[in-house]
Amino acid sequence: MSSLDVRAFTVGPVQENSYIVRADAQSTRAVIVDPGEEAERLLAAAESLGVEIEAILITHCHFDHIGAVAPIARATGAPVYCPEIERPVLADVMSWVPPGFGPFESYEADHTVSGGERLSLAGLDIEVLSTPGHSPGHVTYAVSGALLSGDVLFQGSVGRVDLPGGDWATLEHSIEGLLRAHPRETVVYPGHMGVTTLGREYDTNPFLSELRARLPHEATADAPARPR
Repeated sequence: MSSLDVRAFTVGPVQENSYIVRADAQSTRAVIVDPGEEAERLLAAAESLGVEIEAILITHCHFDHIGAVAPIARATGAPVYCPEIERPVLADVMSWVPPGFGPFESYEADHTVSGGERLSLAGLDIEVLSTPGHSPGHVTYAVSGALLSGDVLFQGSVGRVDLPGGDWATLEHSIEGLLRAHPRETVVYPGHMGVTTLGREYDTNPFLSELRARLPHEATADAPARPR
């Protein structure tokens, strides 16, 4: 059973979930995923946990997921991993922010990811999965039987596709890929709302009805866990 320690912090006016992730509750090394806002709160949380932030991982570059990237990178010296085709958004963030939000500070990513990479960070073996649909370059981070899914899949919902670069067929394909590749008990830490599992969403998520009709239950129930 995984001893992965994931701490969630819901930040900003859009109620986005940022996560501090470490190999176990005793580790002094961690990564932070999608620091969307409230940089001082997130930094204070890391200090309270007694962890050093060794990397900043971004699932996608909508403003509510990247608003605190620059101040946290500056404060910690941690490198930033950004979806490759969305790197220009992080580098010029306010050009993509709707009226009434911000201001946020732009940042030039230290590394880019596009899916297929394996990252060894803070004692974690992290697999980068390409999961576009909500945004063109969206990625999901898989680690120790869990998915940090950004805005792909939520508890009872899915990422919206009415923003620039969104596409429902692409998003549905990404969700199907997660269901086929990971077991039902895989924990999903989403970018908004509560923690869930792949099996729960397969069984109950109203947005997945068409997918359920063509994806046999067995395809998720007995899917082997990927090596981590």
